[in-house]
Amino acid sequence: MLTFLGTSAAVPTKRRNHIGIALKYDGDVFLFDCGENIQRQMLSTKVSPMRIKSIFITHLHGDHILGLPGLLQSLAFMGRKNKLKIYGPEGIEDIVRMSLNFGYFVREYDIEVITVKTDNPKIIEKTEKYEIIAYPTKHSIESYGYIFKEIKKPRLNPEKAKEFGVRKEDFKKLKNGIPVKSIYGLTVYPYQVLLPPKKGMCLAYSGDTLPIEDFGRYLKNLGCDFLIHEATFDDNLKDEAIETMHSTIGDAVNIAKIAGVKVLFLTHISARYDKEYFNIYKSNAEKYSNEKFKIFIPEDLESYNLKDFL
Repeated sequence: MLTFLGTSAAVPTKRRNHIGIALKYDGDVFLFDCGENIQRQMLSTKVSPMRIKSIFITHLHGDHILGLPGLLQSLAFMGRKNKLKIYGPEGIEDIVRMSLNFGYFVREYDIEVITVKTDNPKIIEKTEKYEIIAYPTKHSIESYGYIFKEIKKPRLNPEKAKEFGVRKEDFKKLKNGIPVKSIYGLTVYPYQVLLPPKKGMCLAYSGDTLPIEDFGRYLKNLGCDFLIHEATFDDNLKDEAIETMHSTIGDAVNIAKIAGVKVLFLTHISARYDKEYFNIYKSNAEKYSNEKFKIFIPEDLESYNLKDFL
C-alpha cells in the first residue's frame, strides 16, 4: 500500500502538506522524506509510525526533513523499542543529532544513521524479500532518488519434484537452494525442479530533481512498475523548473515513458497551484491521458493498493 502523506513543494498549503510518502510492505513501513507535520498526517491514515522500519531522506531542504524532530520524539513517547534506520545524503547525521537534542525527552530505541554517498546507483538496504537502491539525482544540493525492488524466490515445480522422488518435507530446502536426497537415493539439485521466480514489485521515487533520462533507462532495465516523480511546475514554467532544478509535468511523463512503467504519480506540487489554479495543473496533466500508463495526481492522505495495477 502506498500512501501520500504530503504532496506540496517548498511550503505547505491548506490543501497540501510538506512532502512525505509511506510504503507499507510485509507489515513494515518505509517512509520516503519526512516533511513538517508528517506524524500528524499519519493519524488520518492507516500508516502507523510505530511500524516505520526505515526513513529515506532524498536531500536536506527543509520541506523534506522538518518532520523528523517531532516524529523521533513521538516514537519515544509511544514507547518504541525497535531500531530505526535513517538514510540520507551527507549531513543527515547532523540533522538527526540536532533532532534528538531539540528539547528533553527519553529515548529507549536505537537509531542507525546511514550516510548515502555514491555517484552511481547503489544498493543501500537488502533482505531476502527486497532491496532498496539509491540513485544520484540533479538538484541544487546533493540529492538521491530511491528505488524499492521486491525480490521473489524461484518457485518449486511440485510435479517435477515428485518425478525425481523428492519428499514433501524437502520442498522448502530446494526452494532455499539446498540439494536433497530423493527416495531413490539420488541427489536432486534446485535447478532441476525450480521455475523462474515471478517478477517482484518495483517502485521508484525521484525526489527533487531535473529530469534524468538515464534514470528512466535504469528503471526500464529493472522492470519498474511504478514511478513517483516530482512535477513541481506545469509545462508553461519550464524555464523556472530549469532555474530551480525541478521538473515539469511533461518532464515527469517523459521519464515515465522511457522507464516503461505502468503508473506515474505526480507529486511535489508548487503552492501556486492551490485552490483554483490547480485546474491549470490538472489540465496540463490531462494532455497526456493517451499515454500507455496511468497518471495520477495524488491528494494528501490518498492511498493506492499497488497490487491493483499489476
